[in-house]
Amino acid sequence: MKNFDIAIIGGGPAGYNAAANASANGLQVVLFEHTALGGVCLNEGCIPTKTLLHSANLLDEIRESAAYGIHIDGAISASYAEIVARKEKVVKTLTSGVAYKLKGAGVTVVSQTARLTGEEGDRILVATEEETYSVSYVLLATGSETAIPPIPGLNEVNYWTSREALSATTLPQDITIIGGGVIGMEFAGIYTSLGVPVRVIEMAPEILGAMDREISAMLRKEYVRRGIQFYLDTKVTAVSAEGVTIETKEGKSEFLPASQLLLSVGRRPVTEGLGLETLSITMNRSAVVVNEYMQTSHPRVYAAGDITGFSMLAHTAIREGEVAINHIIGGADDPMRYDAVPAVVYMHPEIAGVGATEEKLRAEGRYYRVLKLPMAYAGRYVVENEQASGLCKVLVDENDTILGCHILGNPASELILLAGIAVTDRSNIEDFRRHIFPHPTAGEILHEVLFS
Repeated sequence: MKNFDIAIIGGGPAGYNAAANASANGLQVVLFEHTALGGVCLNEGCIPTKTLLHSANLLDEIRESAAYGIHIDGAISASYAEIVARKEKVVKTLTSGVAYKLKGAGVTVVSQTARLTGEEGDRILVATEEETYSVSYVLLATGSETAIPPIPGLNEVNYWTSREALSATTLPQDITIIGGGVIGMEFAGIYTSLGVPVRVIEMAPEILGAMDREISAMLRKEYVRRGIQFYLDTKVTAVSAEGVTIETKEGKSEFLPASQLLLSVGRRPVTEGLGLETLSITMNRSAVVVNEYMQTSHPRVYAAGDITGFSMLAHTAIREGEVAINHIIGGADDPMRYDAVPAVVYMHPEIAGVGATEEKLRAEGRYYRVLKLPMAYAGRYVVENEQASGLCKVLVDENDTILGCHILGNPASELILLAGIAVTDRSNIEDFRRHIFPHPTAGEILHEVLFS
């Protein structure tokens, strides 16, 4: 039996960052990952998707170059095989970096499946097929997997999830995406830029349901202009090799021919076979229940990342892992907060949001005031975005405290950090008067909105 201070099960963003952090604080760490270091985000999620998106967005920019006085002679073509090859190179580079980071931190990495098997005294037992490990603490970070809904006929067709879509080396003839959330919309952006006819079917009345409704609608309208067909308030009632049968909110049924389906209706925590029952870990359906310090119902077992079911984002997972390790080592009081987690959709243009949305505040009956301006109020945005409108919206309460911010327009993914800091620190409009914004920058839009 091997002894360690902490066992981390899962090598994704929550796991590998927590492992390096724990080791830096003097803990002896063993990390179990049975597939590839980096988890879903690095291997079949965030990084490969954004690599494909970058190529697709670059192609869009080349097509739009005439608006900037740049004229390109001859046909513009894209080699999807080469785009995919670059994606693989990027993933390999970053996964190698994770392995190097863990090795440098002195973390023991075990490339096997691990499970909880109980406890002996004040030690928790974790087992693989070859060895049993005795540890003081455990951090569960096994991530999530694509949720597969019980749609009639689904088992009889060759549908894709994000994994198969990212593995494909050729483009589909056309694609029907079931689910208009972040993953579905990013793939929609990739395929439509590369010339593939795209259809998106979404049960909710708007795409990107958790994000600001006004911003989401603006993005959808931009992609309608680019040729994507959207079916909102619509559910898929059956699928076949020939296509999908849909039903609208009003009960109208229609058959839509489709050569390739991409299933993107959400993800669910991976907990099966983890041995949670051996320590009586409390569950909420398929998610592990944690407190504000990421502690489960067992005081020496923690959980971070998608397994908690709160916010299935890599940056949330990293922060949750930090909170867990900080609590284990007994540092300063550092609870997890979910009121200031940024969300980004890396399309062209990008959209991003942090904090409360209008929909959430209205549902809670809270007072709020909306401050918003077109992104064109920032000079650099006009310089770099000839054909894009864009919007920046800030929500404040009765004391002018910043509650949320939502942006459509590049580079929303970078600008949202500033707004996130404001929400986290509970800053108000007056606090921003002493901050100097460099000029010209797209970030000046926040100054313009707050002091308009």
